[in-house]
Amino acid sequence: MKTKTYTLQSVSEIIKGKFLVQNNTELLIENFFIDSRNFSQNQVGIFFAIAGERNNGHQYIKELYKKGARNFIVSENHSYYSTFLEANIILVKNTIEALQQLAKYHREQFDLPTIGITGSNGKTTVKEWLFDLLEENFNIVRSPKSYNSQVGVPLSVLNILPTNDLAIFEAGISKPNEMEKLERTIQPTIGIFTNIGAAHDEGFENLQQKIQEKLRLFKNVKTLIYCIDHQMVDAEVKKYFQGKNTILITWSEKQEADIYIKEKIDTPYGTRLLAVHNEIEYTVEIPFKDDASIENSIHCLATLFFLKIDPTIIAQKLKLLHPIAMRMELLQGNNNCLLINDAYSADFESLEIALNLLANQKAHKKKTVIISDLLQTGLDPIDLYKKVAGLLKSKNVNRVIGVGKNISVSSQLFESFETEFYPNTQSILQSFHQESFFNEVILIKGARVFNFEKITALLQQQAHETVLEVSMSAMVHNLNFYKSQLKNDCKIMAMVKALSYGSGTYEIANLLEYQHVDYLAVAYADEGVALRKHGITLPIMVMNPDSASYDVMINYKLEPEIYSFRTLEEFSIALKKSGLAEVFSVHVKFDTGMHRLGFNPDENDKLCKILNENKQLKVATVFSHLAASSEKKHSEFTNGQILLFSNLADFMEKSLGYTIIKHITNTGGITTNKASHFGMVRLGIGLYGIAANQMEEKNLIPVGTLKTIISQIRNIDKGETIGYNRNAILSRNSRIATLPIGYADGYDRKLGGGNGTVLINGKAAKTVGNICMDMCMVDVTDIVCHEKDEVIIFGKELPIDTMAKAMNTITYEVLTGISPRVKRVFLQE
Repeated sequence: MKTKTYTLQSVSEIIKGKFLVQNNTELLIENFFIDSRNFSQNQVGIFFAIAGERNNGHQYIKELYKKGARNFIVSENHSYYSTFLEANIILVKNTIEALQQLAKYHREQFDLPTIGITGSNGKTTVKEWLFDLLEENFNIVRSPKSYNSQVGVPLSVLNILPTNDLAIFEAGISKPNEMEKLERTIQPTIGIFTNIGAAHDEGFENLQQKIQEKLRLFKNVKTLIYCIDHQMVDAEVKKYFQGKNTILITWSEKQEADIYIKEKIDTPYGTRLLAVHNEIEYTVEIPFKDDASIENSIHCLATLFFLKIDPTIIAQKLKLLHPIAMRMELLQGNNNCLLINDAYSADFESLEIALNLLANQKAHKKKTVIISDLLQTGLDPIDLYKKVAGLLKSKNVNRVIGVGKNISVSSQLFESFETEFYPNTQSILQSFHQESFFNEVILIKGARVFNFEKITALLQQQAHETVLEVSMSAMVHNLNFYKSQLKNDCKIMAMVKALSYGSGTYEIANLLEYQHVDYLAVAYADEGVALRKHGITLPIMVMNPDSASYDVMINYKLEPEIYSFRTLEEFSIALKKSGLAEVFSVHVKFDTGMHRLGFNPDENDKLCKILNENKQLKVATVFSHLAASSEKKHSEFTNGQILLFSNLADFMEKSLGYTIIKHITNTGGITTNKASHFGMVRLGIGLYGIAANQMEEKNLIPVGTLKTIISQIRNIDKGETIGYNRNAILSRNSRIATLPIGYADGYDRKLGGGNGTVLINGKAAKTVGNICMDMCMVDVTDIVCHEKDEVIIFGKELPIDTMAKAMNTITYEVLTGISPRVKRVFLQE
């Protein structure tokens, strides 16, 4: 994140830190960062080593120093710091609090109206819409993306510049006593309470306590905007502000308020609102029909009224609002390209976030950025695009395609790249040639006014309207949860077999490598080869190797599972024939009770003798497989497996004379049997948000959302039949929606005849008739919906196990059964 200029000495004084190592304390700091992977040698920054519950930034300091980082804020004093002669290291009690203290100091240097937004949902949407609605009236600084946490908020506040005359920051909490720290950092003068819901309920005693905690953000605001239709929110607001001079601006759809929504009218293009404010009736149209978007729009409307924006301008701008893409999308492009779609915002902070994701993509060496003018930066264009060019260079970008007058005027600053410049989006569309993009990663980064979604549409592979959305952020959350259950030195082998349980291929492996997992595991050699070809360098274990694949495994350094004397002999012969001189790692499996693959326990002595004679093979890991790790009734059997495995592994390690990593537990045993962790665990289905028990269910987030749209809605009379074989006879006059998903997509035929359920606008709809190869029909008689409306097949609101139970199977089969023709879209917060 960029910031006002501070020296290291001044930073130390502000956060009350102590220099452990000092080289040049008068260095001018350009940015602060907390993720070691985002380090850029072209910027002078400070790394805050955050020691969290599931990760500790201090463990990356050595690696950062080797890469060229020189400035660190730490809360742990390690002896090796003294060897970093070129470093500046400042010791504080708590690095998060130090970051917040620095941001608080920075905020106090500016006297500007500041909007603080909190609530259970809608924070980011309201913030982004307010930016769109007010950018012509103010020079705005705002939170990038959804930076609303204990570290996200201070990083956002540090972006305030002297040229800004309005700030908009969002704040989120997950437990009590967090909001006071965010309030001191943001110091809002205007508050918006969006709503209250179930998000993070587990961190609070009840809903009332959660409201009370969120209200602490507004401790010193002069004005608070909220909806009085949320009765508990209204009651707590009035109680909290009793006796204070805070102006409460209310809105309602049900009763008299400062802004009363007298009527909501459904239109072909959205919703028409009749709003009464100061006894004057206003008509505004918004391009949304869903309740959440309408609520968020009214929060914005109330804020604009308070800021005295011309009602005519308000009506014009509300009509042009866009859905907010709060997450970047990774999409498959034409000509073997990978697209990062971030086409709805363009500012320096979010550009930096997007470039970090771009830099992490190893599938292709060439990296292209299509970028529009950056808006509302408060910087002179030459200074701005000089910084942009430096940032692009630090992220190893090869080609820059600039769109807009300002970036085109500054084209000379991008001479070190392959470049093209266009005055507007229309001109690039007219000049577009598909063949000019080939085998590269393309970041599409544009302000909304540039309509870059048209560029995305040209570059993207065409696919039908059923998609599997895969949340990378949810996967990281799940990974971190399981990390929190392990000792610090316990390694993780992540299972990415079967297209990562149907979720994707190299996209998932790339994320896991970025998150520092230790091993990957695939079922077959061709899966490992595909990962290697896309730049994955982690050790990869192949669980089902066959003799025909040994040569390719050796060439691509894929490590085989050795489970029998036959596989041991065949791989040894293949290794000798290859002429490879170096030692090759293998993974030895024992059968301790699963009775699927593995050496018998009584074969250990013979096995160790053979391995000792073959000096070219090194046993990297020895492992086994628990047969029923998540079943309490089999705990005695599981404990017997663990004891047997421990004895076998210890004997092998002693016989071979070197340390071997041991692993036996899969996802189900990570949270239920700590004794099974050994030196490594194998993390599979839990990574994708599928819980093995209630404790896990509370802590995991579903990674995949399978969704489609309504292709057509038809009114069908009572007595008519639906679908093949006329198996469904309507018992009433009905509205039947046809969805473009069928058994060829993975929507099984067992889900026909009312067994399957989908969600449309939050309402459950049952299937009607047989499931077709490419389509199915659902009854929407009692649901307000339209053609092209979104349909959830499974996801957070409709758990995948509901579909699995209806199919009389397990979630594994549902996930792995999603057809490759269903487009995968990878979402990154």
